[in-house]
Amino acid sequence: MGMKQRQESILEELASAQELDALQAAIENLRDLFGADHMVYHWVNADGDQYGCGTYSPEWVENYVSQDYLRVDPVIVGCYQRFHPVDWKRLDWSSKAARTFQKEAIEHGVGNQGFSVPIRGPNGQFALFTVSHNCDDDTWAEFTEKHRRDLILIAHEFNNKALEFEPNRSPEQSRALSPREVDAMTLLAVGYSRAQVADTLSISEHTLRVYIESARFKLGALNTTHAVARAMSRGLIVV
Repeated sequence: MGMKQRQESILEELASAQELDALQAAIENLRDLFGADHMVYHWVNADGDQYGCGTYSPEWVENYVSQDYLRVDPVIVGCYQRFHPVDWKRLDWSSKAARTFQKEAIEHGVGNQGFSVPIRGPNGQFALFTVSHNCDDDTWAEFTEKHRRDLILIAHEFNNKALEFEPNRSPEQSRALSPREVDAMTLLAVGYSRAQVADTLSISEHTLRVYIESARFKLGALNTTHAVARAMSRGLIVV
């Protein structure tokens, strides 16, 4: 079974899971499939309840909590201010507290490279999906370039499943996309800029914005990245 088929199989198992423990099994299998040192998914729901699954060592998790690193972790701080995926190198590690945190994280095997996907759900829910590894910059750049779209999709699949277990969650409404909306979302998914998409479809960027916002509304997505991920996961676009 190829990597793509194995990934789809793991996500299918995740989608049909009936309890939160399935997220842990899925994230371990995906970590192994991608050959990364670690994968982590962490969410906070509207009531402040938290859930996490991942492959960090118990010692690092305990140390992270005991040192209250949530307050100084540049990944948490930086991603909470962003809507788009980010490479850890683009975050602010300049403070003494951040450098101390980074040193301890590397000592605990977290890795010197990372890629995180911030996710915002309904009613104030915030989640973060992260892949980390120990390697040089060129190797990591090649990894993220190759797997970026898959990792964004996987992040939202984890979040969709976690949200299913949130009490009193209202069901999502799914509506079909128009042919033009499908074209726009597909081109965005393969990495085109908005200007490139508008030029390819021979429309203005204003008209493109209308298509994107309409698709986002139909998909119940909070931003364009989320909309693309949902459209891919539901088979509405194929990349």
